[in-house]
Amino acid sequence: MAGAVQADDKVLHVYNWSDYIAPDTIKKFEAESGIKVVYDVFDSNETLEAKLLAGKSGYDIVVPSNNFLAKQIKAGVYQKLDKSKLPNWKNLNTDLLKAVSVSDPGNEHAFPYMWGSIGIGFNAEKVKAALGADAPTNSWDLLFKPENAAKLKSCGISFLDSPTEMIPVALHYLGYPTDSQDKKQLAEAEALFLKIRPSVGYFHSSKYISDLANGNICVAVGYSGDIYQAKSRAAEAGDKVKVSYNIPKEGAGSFYDMVAIPKDAENVEAAYKFMNYLLEPKVMAAITNSVRFPNGNEKATALVDKDITSDPGIYPPADVQAKLYAIADLPAATQREMTRSWTKIKSGK
Repeated sequence: MAGAVQADDKVLHVYNWSDYIAPDTIKKFEAESGIKVVYDVFDSNETLEAKLLAGKSGYDIVVPSNNFLAKQIKAGVYQKLDKSKLPNWKNLNTDLLKAVSVSDPGNEHAFPYMWGSIGIGFNAEKVKAALGADAPTNSWDLLFKPENAAKLKSCGISFLDSPTEMIPVALHYLGYPTDSQDKKQLAEAEALFLKIRPSVGYFHSSKYISDLANGNICVAVGYSGDIYQAKSRAAEAGDKVKVSYNIPKEGAGSFYDMVAIPKDAENVEAAYKFMNYLLEPKVMAAITNSVRFPNGNEKATALVDKDITSDPGIYPPADVQAKLYAIADLPAATQREMTRSWTKIKSGK
């Protein structure tokens, strides 16, 4: 038995979002550290949370978004970090650390990996064909006006399958607080979605990347970096499909994905080594260059491709950033209500 445990010491279990790491990040870490990595992926916070709250997830490193992290910290899911084991912590962006400290006071349990916005990815040519040259691609009107959605139905619309991220979009559009717990306001957000539901092709949190890239859909509400990945896949495939991304002028949701160690992690030492490796500027810059999300590592910015750092959809200017709202950590009762509402929206009944 001792031999088996010994061998296992050399295995690190990582659970991260799909399409969210450079192709060689893991290989290089394995070569450098001698630790074997078992790397699994998810595409929604709800999936990750179910595993964490059930306990014994089997993972040593997980990557929740900050609003879910806050709730999971309260549930006692994570270890406090020993920062003496993370000498590269000094490379992190202090403004970002401050921003995420609302979810994790004192940054005791996690550090920011990547962040981004939730906006509109679209195929300009198909949208123009459906709605004309003045299609409001820089506004949520593009989708929430039923007459626009109806015209886009034939070329394909998708939304993220995430009540905690999509219902706030509708609340914001209606002029309500994005963290509203008011039943009447939540009902209005549901009604807004139900009005356009007949025009929506599907709700999914990763399928839209390839569908946008190959022209199967023409509008997707999704994560900024995923839409940029669709854009680069389309370019690699010969540029027949051109994908664009806009942060709507009314404002949009933002998220911070955080790296943390579950309380019941089995290989804590290896988890710290992996965290410290991720905090190396060249490692983080290579990930951003691959996945096209901005990272939380200040020292990495200079190493990121200029076409990425100069793109306002990826690194939004201050005036746009001011209109981004964080996804709130909501009480369990409101979250249950949102989930029920979302089931209704998806089924269209």
